[in-house]
Amino acid sequence: MKKYENFCSALTNMQEIYNYDEPYDTVILTGLVGLYEVCFEQAWKLIKAVLEMHGYEQSATGSPKTILKTAYEAGMIKDETLWLKALHERNNVTHSYNKEIALEIVRQAKSDFYDMFCALKNEIDKNWL
Repeated sequence: MKKYENFCSALTNMQEIYNYDEPYDTVILTGLVGLYEVCFEQAWKLIKAVLEMHGYEQSATGSPKTILKTAYEAGMIKDETLWLKALHERNNVTHSYNKEIALEIVRQAKSDFYDMFCALKNEIDKNWL
């Protein structure tokens, strides 16, 4: 499944966030935010595709928020609040020219979001593919 392969590649790339520590220069910070953004995009698109495969009609809307809520109800993701926070931070990426916003995205990616994506991969591997 191409969306699964894309997500796995993005997750592998996102692991690079742990190779850098603050203070970040502008180029590194921008790149780290980008790694998070790409991984989030691939994650929700994978979730959407897998839900559709399993007959969840709510996933047809294309809205990331609806898809995340459906995935939570289906048991694919375990922490709806964290995923909605990740969606909020993905939406903040457009403001990552603001150093504080960019730093917060990277900090959360390191502390919570990377593990969240790994949990999604494990869940999909075990129960959905």
